[in-house]
Amino acid sequence: MSVILLMHSVASIFSGDVNNFGLLYLDTLGFSPFGLYLAWIVKLIHLFSVFIIWSDRYVKLVSICNIVILLLGIYFVHWQNGWYVVGGGTNGIEFNVLLICCFLQLYFTECPLRQKENCRL
Repeated sequence: MSVILLMHSVASIFSGDVNNFGLLYLDTLGFSPFGLYLAWIVKLIHLFSVFIIWSDRYVKLVSICNIVILLLGIYFVHWQNGWYVVGGGTNGIEFNVLLICCFLQLYFTECPLRQKENCRL
């Protein structure tokens, strides 16, 4: 999951897609003049989530942040494209739903192998 977040954030940052998403998509949805900032916040949350997950700290907080982002992504970007990401369609919600389930697993998993103080938000 962290590798997916890493690739999703780094690739869009270096390709410039995060700027296009903010300026050409979010701004047109009514988020102007904050679309660019929102796009960067989302990408930076994804990027920093990778290292937080790897450090095994604040996993519940990272899970909540990413679930909110993925749900908003479903609502604003993917819902109108249906279920499938590939195959029966494109840009659908199936991958977001899978990631949400993974983050829910992280959120609700107890921490028997690590100290309890690391399990906090």
